[in-house]
Amino acid sequence: MKRCTLVCDTAAGVLACDLELPEEATIGAALQAARAKLADATVDWEHVATGVYGTVLGRSHVWSDGDRVEVYRALQLDPRARRRQRAAKSARVRPASRIR
Repeated sequence: MKRCTLVCDTAAGVLACDLELPEEATIGAALQAARAKLADATVDWEHVATGVYGTVLGRSHVWSDGDRVEVYRALQLDPRARRRQRAAKSARVRPASRIR
């Protein structure tokens, strides 16, 4: 048997659960086990991106004992688009400087 912590990023906050599964368990098996424990979490269990310690990996990946299996939620807004919005807003708000 091997153990992992499954961490799930949801709109309501980060949820975690500890799992103990057979040696050959994959990320997919960990998702199924966590789904039973975190059933009330609003996660699209069938389509979420998954990984281990920040590295995106598929559901067929066999994780190691002690790994942190992660479930990622989709970005609401592209980070570059968000920076452009902030820059445009600050350009509108900032008064023009005077040259003496």
